[in-house]
Amino acid sequence: MTQYVVAIHLPDDYDPSVETEAMARDIDVLNDEMEAAGARIFVGGLQSARSAKSLRTQPDGKVLITDGPYLETKEHIGGFWVLEAADLDEALVWGRKAAVACRAPVEVRQVWRPTEATELQ
Repeated sequence: MTQYVVAIHLPDDYDPSVETEAMARDIDVLNDEMEAAGARIFVGGLQSARSAKSLRTQPDGKVLITDGPYLETKEHIGGFWVLEAADLDEALVWGRKAAVACRAPVEVRQVWRPTEATELQ
């Protein structure tokens, strides 16, 4: 089975206090459904993008650490699932359910794994 990340996108000024009990219940139900189906590998929520630290390698080889997200954007990833699915279509079914439960845009992306040919190079 292939692994996919289902990422929830939130506006940069997202206020968690707008989350209702119904929304929390819908997410719990979705988590239970994913677990029962054997699809869920890992699930996690993220702190606000403002609390991020960005690390960039400098020309001299040192690493510069700065406050805030790597990119200035209008939205950020607020949480994610790592799932196993037979194919992209199955992952998209979970993505649709996540978009409904979280009431937010969702991105579904396959986890990249090097092939044996790539590993040998």
